[in-house]
Amino acid sequence: MIEIVPNWHPIFVHFTVALLIIAAAIHLLSHFLPKGDAANQLTIVARWNLWFGVGFTLLTVAAGWYAYNTVAHDAPLHIAMNVHRNWAMATFALLLGIAGWEYYLSRHGSGKGWLFTGLLVIAAGLLLSTAWHGGELVYRYGLGVMSLPKPEGPGHTHEHGEEALHEDGHTHSHDDAAHDEHDAEPGHATSAAESAVAATKKARHTHPPGTPPHND
Repeated sequence: MIEIVPNWHPIFVHFTVALLIIAAAIHLLSHFLPKGDAANQLTIVARWNLWFGVGFTLLTVAAGWYAYNTVAHDAPLHIAMNVHRNWAMATFALLLGIAGWEYYLSRHGSGKGWLFTGLLVIAAGLLLSTAWHGGELVYRYGLGVMSLPKPEGPGHTHEHGEEALHEDGHTHSHDDAAHDEHDAEPGHATSAAESAVAATKKARHTHPPGTPPHND
């Protein structure tokens, strides 16, 4: 089995959230469409999303329960884990009841009412809250994280420039400070400075009127 850190729960939960939120949204949308093929097709799509979502929720809950009992944690984290677990189990129970109701409606050819859709929307809201608490476990408490970055304090900078290879065989970063240090090295006078000196020596000068001819 492929090793997933900390286990498969973070993978399954994405399918649970996506499928069930889509099911709730489509069921809600179908109430605002005229009765006909479009509304019926949306109901069928929402129904399959709901059933697949509940199926993935079974895997999500199983993997989450395993993580709850195996992942190392401390006392404050245990309290946060209990909160996430309680939200998850309550939401799961409600979703199982809604899925059973959906199955009953499909078998008897009955149309859904606002009560059914309202409960599904509430369940979707509970699901989002459960997912938020799960995210808190990872991003606030670091549950299941093998390695955390070590902050280097204020003033930490990154070197993003590529190193350039010069004809003399050495390299330096493409930033202003590196260029300044490089140009300050002996033997690296710029051609512009040399040209300026040569031009100064060759420049012609003038004398006051009446000055005898002479060689400079």
